[in-house]
Amino acid sequence: MEKPARKPVLIVCAVLVLLAAAFLLFGRDGTPGDSSPEAGFARDMATHHAQAVEMAFVIRDKGPAKEIRNLAFDIITTQSNQRGMFQGWLQQWGLDQATDQRPMAWMAGHGHGATPAAPGTAPGAMPGMASPQELAKLKELQGVQAEVLFLQLMIRHHEGGVEMAEGLLKLSQRDEVAGMAQKIVQGQSGEIKLMTDLLRQRGAQPYPSILAS
Repeated sequence: MEKPARKPVLIVCAVLVLLAAAFLLFGRDGTPGDSSPEAGFARDMATHHAQAVEMAFVIRDKGPAKEIRNLAFDIITTQSNQRGMFQGWLQQWGLDQATDQRPMAWMAGHGHGATPAAPGTAPGAMPGMASPQELAKLKELQGVQAEVLFLQLMIRHHEGGVEMAEGLLKLSQRDEVAGMAQKIVQGQSGEIKLMTDLLRQRGAQPYPSILAS
């Protein structure tokens, strides 16, 4: 007679597990949860943008050619503003700015997250990120050599940003997040073309593309 009584208990337990999983993905009021693609994208892209801004400041302070200086200013302005929006979303959603989840965990299982990072970068790092050694070299170089390395690193960095944004678009239909991801794809794809032309003018080529052909 006891066996039938266990069924409701098992059902209740299963429902509680599903509710807990749903809370991680969608918070209490339907906003993105801690393990959601939207939260992962916001956190990782904020970190990704921070490095782009850092590299742009480095080249700007070297007194580069006008077109490089203008590009650096655009990157600093645009990506700093977007980074503030990512952090604002997390605050609005009641989520921490940082997490103990590994980078790109939100894209795992969707054909992403295994893109090769820069040489010397820790495994599992976000795509397109420059390694500490590359950043150190950028800080050391001067003149055209610094401009060339900056363009090569930033093209690869933008490719990583495009990959992350395209990944989010496959996982989320939340208006503000998908809209920002689309802006990143369009904006950074345009800057990749511009930087490729600037490299050619300096007799150099981009690094091999990390984007799937």
